[in-house]
Amino acid sequence: MLTVNKLIIHGRGFSRVLLDRAATVSLDWDVRQKSRFDATDSQGRALGVFLPRGTVVRGGDVLVAEDGSLIAVQAAPQPVLVVTHCAQHGSSFDLTRAAYHLGNRHVPLELKPDHLKLEPDHVLADLLRQMHLTVTATEAPFEPENGAYAATAAGAHDHGHHDDHGHAHGHDHAHDHAPAPARAAIPIQGAPVPHVHGPGCKHDH
Repeated sequence: MLTVNKLIIHGRGFSRVLLDRAATVSLDWDVRQKSRFDATDSQGRALGVFLPRGTVVRGGDVLVAEDGSLIAVQAAPQPVLVVTHCAQHGSSFDLTRAAYHLGNRHVPLELKPDHLKLEPDHVLADLLRQMHLTVTATEAPFEPENGAYAATAAGAHDHGHHDDHGHAHGHDHAHDHAPAPARAAIPIQGAPVPHVHGPGCKHDH
């Protein structure tokens, strides 16, 4: 078994030619949200993946094996429910309302401008239909949003994994908060522990 213990977000730093030549591994969301799992890549190699606790693997990420070989991760199609607003009886705002109610239930949810995506659940499907939304069962890759807790708990991981829009915002006011720490695929030994506000914190809020 080939051991894998490094993850490169979106394959950053590698050329497209190199990534195109890499082996691939297709994983559904149930596997990709785990930091330790076994898999088989496109070359038939058995992989033992051991990543830092709290790591979430996304489609487009690249795993690095102990021998230096690269394995590009693909989000495997899986059963999902696609939720859209009813053009005759509603509006796109209905999706916002649905996302709010599903979020209150801590349902893993993929957000798109014109639809929501969640794992199959007949109770939730009935609820959404009662809200005059259209619910369609299909198979597709599933990339739910990272929750606020997951982003904090992961610590060294980049909670903006899919939000690299690559431009500066032209705000004309200064932000008074420090930038969030960047996600690191590999923990750095001896790195300082980030300060956490809580009881006994002497900072003025």
